[in-house]
Amino acid sequence: MSNTVADLMRRNLLDVFNEPDPERRAAAIAETYAEDVVWHEPDRIVRGRDALAHRAAELREQTPDWVFYPDGPVSVNDDLGHLDFRYGPSGQPPVVSGMDIAHCKNGVIVELYTLVTEVPQPS
Repeated sequence: MSNTVADLMRRNLLDVFNEPDPERRAAAIAETYAEDVVWHEPDRIVRGRDALAHRAAELREQTPDWVFYPDGPVSVNDDLGHLDFRYGPSGQPPVVSGMDIAHCKNGVIVELYTLVTEVPQPS
């Protein structure tokens, strides 16, 4: 399967981090990331597909009713991709906004940076 940078950015958000089924998520991880992928989160660095899969499962367990959704189109510059996202309880205003920036090579993500900001909630 040949993935474009835009495809990889959408798969990262929707097919990996939004996927509740562990087997489908594992298949998406195998097709989306390099074996030695490095993911930079605000509070940690995750190295390798297995660690990324474990961390994705943790996020699903911590907020099982929350969903990610794109907040605009994917931006691409050569082998870099950028996608803004929103995250929060399904059917409710988002709690978090953020962005993913990925370096892609040979049809997979080799390095991913995630930045997040809490969305102010109405009082």
